[in-house]
Amino acid sequence: MSEQNSTTSAPLIIDVRSAGEFNSGYVRGAVNLPLDQFAQQIANLVPNKDTAVVIYCAAGVRADMACQFMQQQGYSKVSNGINAGSVALSMNLPIDRL
Repeated sequence: MSEQNSTTSAPLIIDVRSAGEFNSGYVRGAVNLPLDQFAQQIANLVPNKDTAVVIYCAAGVRADMACQFMQQQGYSKVSNGINAGSVALSMNLPIDRL
């Protein structure tokens, strides 16, 4: 995966749901990083702590846990997008299915 640049206008979108949930519908361009793998893999996925990141799940609870973890690790531009529908609507992106 390519490193996200902090000057990029669009944030990196991370879906922290399970692979099965992700496949049922995800925001176009989102990366699936299930919460149970999040702590071990987030630094590799997002090495620049100034990268803008939007995290979502089904209802916002797992996304909130992931946001809190990233903030504790020093990430400065992290937000909870709540769910796929909210993120898709706010960023004007479609929802895709596998």
